[in-house]
Amino acid sequence: MQFEVPQFIEVEDKIFGPLTLKQFIYLAGGAGISFTLYSFLPFFIAVLLILPIMGLSGALAFYKKDNRPLILLTESAFKYLLGNKLYIWKKEEKKKKKDKETVDVVKQLNIPKLSNSKLKDLSWSLDIQNES
Repeated sequence: MQFEVPQFIEVEDKIFGPLTLKQFIYLAGGAGISFTLYSFLPFFIAVLLILPIMGLSGALAFYKKDNRPLILLTESAFKYLLGNKLYIWKKEEKKKKKDKETVDVVKQLNIPKLSNSKLKDLSWSLDIQNES
């Protein structure tokens, strides 16, 4: 039994002539808002508001950046602006200032200096751990 595998599943169907359903909704919504503004506002004010609305609806319908629709870019921008941000920086070590008291305490402990032989250092550290 053979089955047909769907191809081109990323391509949206053209429903309204050369427009997809989403494109048609964006353009029809922009036209509806523009008509409403034209009906209720004076002509000069309506034109000032209609031009950006029609530009936005046209951009939502047709503009793509990096093969992604404008609506997805807008959604990502809002998520970035309103979401939590994680700032990472390289922490720099501060130079430690030795107090006079700490230098005196170190002198009183009588800590032997490290020798050139790693075997002696190891045996000394084992002796110290066994005593405590």
